[in-house]
Amino acid sequence: MSDASRSPNVPRDEFDFRHRPETDQSFENALAKARDGERLTVDDGVELLTTGTDHERIDPVRKEQVLEAADRRRAEVVGDEVTFVANLNNNVTTACNTGCLFCNFKDRSEKFRSANDEEHGGFTKTPKESRRIVEDALETGIYEVTSVSGLHPAFALDDEHREIMESSERDDLNYRPPAEYDVDPGTYCEQMTAMSVGGVHLHSMTPEEAYHARRGTDWSYEEVYGRLKEAGLNSVPGTAAEILVDEVRAEICPGKIRTDEWLEAMEAAASVGLPMTSTIMYGHVENEMHRVMHLERLRDLQDRTGNVTEFVPLSFIHPDTPLFERGMVSGGATTAEDELMIAVSRLFLDNIDHIQSSWVKYGDEQGLKMLACGADDFMGTILSEEITKRAGGGYGEARSFAEYVEMISAVGRTPVERSTDYEQRRQIDPDDPPFGPELGPQADGTPLVPRRE
Repeated sequence: MSDASRSPNVPRDEFDFRHRPETDQSFENALAKARDGERLTVDDGVELLTTGTDHERIDPVRKEQVLEAADRRRAEVVGDEVTFVANLNNNVTTACNTGCLFCNFKDRSEKFRSANDEEHGGFTKTPKESRRIVEDALETGIYEVTSVSGLHPAFALDDEHREIMESSERDDLNYRPPAEYDVDPGTYCEQMTAMSVGGVHLHSMTPEEAYHARRGTDWSYEEVYGRLKEAGLNSVPGTAAEILVDEVRAEICPGKIRTDEWLEAMEAAASVGLPMTSTIMYGHVENEMHRVMHLERLRDLQDRTGNVTEFVPLSFIHPDTPLFERGMVSGGATTAEDELMIAVSRLFLDNIDHIQSSWVKYGDEQGLKMLACGADDFMGTILSEEITKRAGGGYGEARSFAEYVEMISAVGRTPVERSTDYEQRRQIDPDDPPFGPELGPQADGTPLVPRRE
């Protein structure tokens, strides 16, 4: 199917969604508003994302007009800097029972029980193991740790939460005592404390994980995030959002929290002083109306909180996922859709300064192209990336500062090392090697070196 097609996934139209990419707006009017910097409506966004609902396919000329408008807006808002961060991914466990059809990161938690001899390729780390991994990575100069994990049934927020669940007679809590498993993941607060060492910035606890950390109680999300912050949490990943429209969530992740609860959790994180990112995971069963409705909900959230530091479009990686294996999708988003997602995000999210291009999702060449479509951030060093890899992604797991400087300079932009919250920034002179991080507690400009196994 042509890359210009607006709907590469043939089964997508088979879903009986109430929301369809249909508007009374015109592409020309929407583009004029975008160029003038007016706040866009959902209908405007749909017209731009489809390059006109009067066309069945993406129009290449109109697409370039949208990309040009977004690139101009990017230059006005953030200039020519391209930022990146020195970070490590430390996902604690793959054990999960949520059953999301877009995910191949998880492993059924029953396989982890000591009474089960079934082979699996998953893992669970103790707090002690997490601490060792972070301490080793700090020696390389990283200063951000991102941790997003499966919903292990033995996970509790803290000791008080565990006591509540162990004394409960409810059978719907998705809880089993740690003694039933080969490896005890500890509590969420123990993991936060373990990873919060040496002045590192800990970026963890999605709204879905926060829900798991309050199950069986009447605690608010403010209470949960407050305790996590005291344990060492510094900011919250806006993942588990997927598509913030419930008719889509019912198809791809029926076991996950609803849109309103995701937003409630994010507002709670903001209320206790935790910065947060935001995401979309697109290119599966949803349509363009769903994507723009999602953007509107994030924009409204930012209007209320002012706490979102960046937006990260995540293109669905399909090969090893249940959605693909069950024939619910035939592929992911096209390159044209990826470019328009970045561009329309820049034009629609007028209150979020930073848009990220994910080299893990797009690869280097296309990731760099996204920097001309409205993006200004290029992720981080990662050092370990398990979620996309398990879904069939093949663009690698690590990136050095030298590679960043070379690639960003090659497209005529300015490489800038940043902190997680963008408050600290350091321009890097491409003519002054060697290149290494300097913003971290143990970073002295030494090039990143592989961490010990």
